[in-house]
Amino acid sequence: MQALVIVGHGSHLNPGSSEPAYTHADTIRESGAFDEVREAFWKEEPSFRNVLRTLESDEVYVVPLFISEGYFTEQVIPRELRLGDFDPDDWDSDGTDADHVTLEADDVEKTIHYCGPVGTHDSMSEVIVQRASSVTGREEFGDDFGLAVVGHGTERNENSAKAIYYHADQIREMGVFGEVQAVFMDEDPEVDDVTDFFDTDDIVVVPLFVSDGFHTQEDIPEDMGLTDDYRTGYDIPTAVDGHDIWYSGAVGTEPLAADVVLERAADAGAPVGDAVDAVREQTRGANAAAGD
Repeated sequence: MQALVIVGHGSHLNPGSSEPAYTHADTIRESGAFDEVREAFWKEEPSFRNVLRTLESDEVYVVPLFISEGYFTEQVIPRELRLGDFDPDDWDSDGTDADHVTLEADDVEKTIHYCGPVGTHDSMSEVIVQRASSVTGREEFGDDFGLAVVGHGTERNENSAKAIYYHADQIREMGVFGEVQAVFMDEDPEVDDVTDFFDTDDIVVVPLFVSDGFHTQEDIPEDMGLTDDYRTGYDIPTAVDGHDIWYSGAVGTEPLAADVVLERAADAGAPVGDAVDAVREQTRGANAAAGD
């Protein structure tokens, strides 16, 4: 038997923090790719520490629903899963290309395929573009549309910014948008000044966050000038400094993100069969239905 475990941060304060993990787990569960699919969290139950004990499968693929490599993916999750032989150097990563390592959990007789975070997978660039399509209702953009990929930015984890620049560069090379920029909440270039970085009339703003919370629902809309008070709401698009800003909310809530979770496991050797194609068809169908 084979199992998939999606591990997320969770929150005692934000009930929506765990929603993407449950939603994407349900999508993958319906695909039948794994005998068991579980969710586990740092700040909620079921916990990282106990999740492996709930599984009957002896082979487990663990996919972190996190944006960047760093403290949680390199220290907290391996420690709590008791992957005693894990060493971040085994990923041979420069901060954006962690793939997977195969280890034995110390206190359960299970083989663990520990994967890199979803946020740095190549396919996340496509999810960002799909997120832009979902909020604008457009299948194509062109030179008149710009894209801002928003990250938190922090001096505590240099890889946080690397993931944002990585996807901005990939999407720029796709030629989907007239302009593509990486911007941040807590470092330059700042999202507060997003309109200064674009000549395009329309700007789609997509935060590279897993879930919607205080930052994506309160801070970023106010920082960009969409509203003086997030509680009063704002229009999509909202005119700011001569531009129309289309604000999407967290990319991790996009249904297509389930595909990235599945691809992470497939890259680690999971025999998912046609599940990737099935999940892509299902999640794109969900977007089409939402736009009708």
